[in-house]
Amino acid sequence: MSREADNIVNDRPLVETGSQRDGAWEEIRHGLRRSIGARMYDQWIKPVRLGDYCPVTATIDLLAPSDFSANFVSSQFGDRLRLAWSSADAGVSDVRIIRAPEGGPAKVGALGADKAHASSEAAPAKPDSAGRGSGSGPTDGDATGALIRREALHLRHSFGDFVVGESNRLAFSAAQAMAAKTAPLFNPLYIHGGTGQGKTHLLHAIAQEYVTHFPSHAVVYMSAEKFMMEFVTAMRANDSMGFKARLRAAKLLLIDDIQFIAGKGSTQEEFLHTINELAESGARIVISADRAPHHLDSVDPRILSRLSGGLVADIHAADLDLRRAILEAKRKAVAADISDMVLDFLARSIRTNVRELEGAFNKLLAYAQLTGRQVDMEFAQAMLADSVRANARRITVDEIQKACAAHYHIEPSEMRSKRRARAVARPRQVAMYLAKKMTPRSLPEIGRIFGGRDHSTVIHAVRTIEALRQSNPEIDSDIRTLQRKLEM
Repeated sequence: MSREADNIVNDRPLVETGSQRDGAWEEIRHGLRRSIGARMYDQWIKPVRLGDYCPVTATIDLLAPSDFSANFVSSQFGDRLRLAWSSADAGVSDVRIIRAPEGGPAKVGALGADKAHASSEAAPAKPDSAGRGSGSGPTDGDATGALIRREALHLRHSFGDFVVGESNRLAFSAAQAMAAKTAPLFNPLYIHGGTGQGKTHLLHAIAQEYVTHFPSHAVVYMSAEKFMMEFVTAMRANDSMGFKARLRAAKLLLIDDIQFIAGKGSTQEEFLHTINELAESGARIVISADRAPHHLDSVDPRILSRLSGGLVADIHAADLDLRRAILEAKRKAVAADISDMVLDFLARSIRTNVRELEGAFNKLLAYAQLTGRQVDMEFAQAMLADSVRANARRITVDEIQKACAAHYHIEPSEMRSKRRARAVARPRQVAMYLAKKMTPRSLPEIGRIFGGRDHSTVIHAVRTIEALRQSNPEIDSDIRTLQRKLEM
């Protein structure tokens, strides 16, 4: 399914939960039980319930008890379910496996406008005594509603489930300000960072928070690639005015991965006119990219100027502490029986991006549930061997020497000097110990790098530090701190 969606102002779509489809669902469930076996069926398919059907998009919802379950069923059985439904019911062309909302099946609110599903989290509240909903439905006298497709925005992701650390604190705070009731002091907001670091999560969270404050406002979310494709399609269909009208009706515009419009002259021109007009009308604009504005190649300088004129917030790669906090949050969310030791191993081993880190966690949990194994260190190391190798960063002896010198406040050259004073010798021994533990270098190689010392000197240093770690908590703490810094 597409991860992008746009917004067209319209009335809310009608949703049917046809009782005639109950029988089809039962037949499909029985067929799956035969094909995948009773154990897999009982664990994954049996808890899934039949949800809403949207006749406009010919999509049926299947409701799983958790996000993890929904993701697993979708990845493992999604194609089978789509094929089975299309065979059993000609009126169904697509299937979504989603988490069941709290308190009952998913309902449709007015968060959307291309006649697609709206978010269950943003469904209208029960009317008050005056007959007006306090949720996300249109206000009285306003027949329009902002349309956001749930499958595109993943509205279950909110500010509340975004784990904040030093690497993303500015972007998080800026995103909250952009979604607040009061107008932000800056506009646009430009968020940049590497793949899988949380940019799209923040865009979704902004949209979800914003529509709780302004339920009747039109919200447009799409990727830059989607913007380009729809613009070209509109031009070919002689409907450029319709395209312009849809976008410029927005009160909140969110564009993801803006780097993809690089080199697209006519698309850039339309994008510039759109954001200029929206900014002048007071609409809020949020843009994400994988790099800072001044690093975007082949992009119109006028666009770069506009993007740089608001707030530019970067998201750095998650450090060890943040990766550990993210895993802790996931363990708590799914009540997983995974030890601290395994979480530490994951946080140290998977450093590429947050998305891959979460994927490794989900893989462990899924394999453990399928095999009945406990998630211990042996299991984790075996299951994630390929991921760990792919993430392995070669730490050099030079890096270790510099880190130890900085930690103990001595000159890096002292690591290779002949001085034997304790203030120099102990940090040198720590560095030798870490070089042996964290690099593939042989003992003679390490000795040569440390000022041409003999391999027996390295052996003595390693044994000394190992003994001190057992008896001296300060040395042990130093080693752990240095390891964390070097592994980041």
